[in-house]
Amino acid sequence: MTYNNDQSRFPEPGYADKQFVGQDGVEEKSIGPQQQFSPPPAHSADPQTVSQSVPPRFRISLNTTSNFFPPPSQLGAPPCFDRDNSPLYFGSVHFSRSVHPCKVGAHLKTHALVPYGGKEQTHSGSYDLLPFSPKTMELVRTSHGQIPPGKRPVEGGYEENGNKLYHAVAVVKGFRMPAKTGLHLRGANVGYGGKEVIVTTDYEIL
Repeated sequence: MTYNNDQSRFPEPGYADKQFVGQDGVEEKSIGPQQQFSPPPAHSADPQTVSQSVPPRFRISLNTTSNFFPPPSQLGAPPCFDRDNSPLYFGSVHFSRSVHPCKVGAHLKTHALVPYGGKEQTHSGSYDLLPFSPKTMELVRTSHGQIPPGKRPVEGGYEENGNKLYHAVAVVKGFRMPAKTGLHLRGANVGYGGKEVIVTTDYEIL
């Protein structure tokens, strides 16, 4: 476990290639979206840039190859709880050319699940956990991928083309879940029940 302090932004792409692990334990590179859920909008060629966006003060670097998970005393108050009332935290999974916000929990398979390609994927490889601090962070309600005026969102990652991704919280069937959002997504993408659900209104951005 390592801590990344006063990080100005996510590192440039260049991580070793990381794969997804499907629910059946088979690693998958990419999977098409489920028919009942809308896929994220097509990405533009030019990266979206928000000058007011800021990174977190620190993240805890972890890897799914280890069973280690930080004790609650190091994580602060969990921002969300799963359907079984287990704590859920903000996280970011590392891919070869992108970093995506995800949900992290000690009870989850490999500890990190990410909404991607229409499914909620179990991640294999390196990821970060972002402790939530109510004193220095706030969750602000928004819709359609917009950043509330005067607010500075916490960067949770970036797409392969450079589009920024931010941490979010979306409600699905009455449960608050960590999610990812961005100007190009026009909503919040959240993993729930093995699927990637798109919430376009009344979610929160960190």
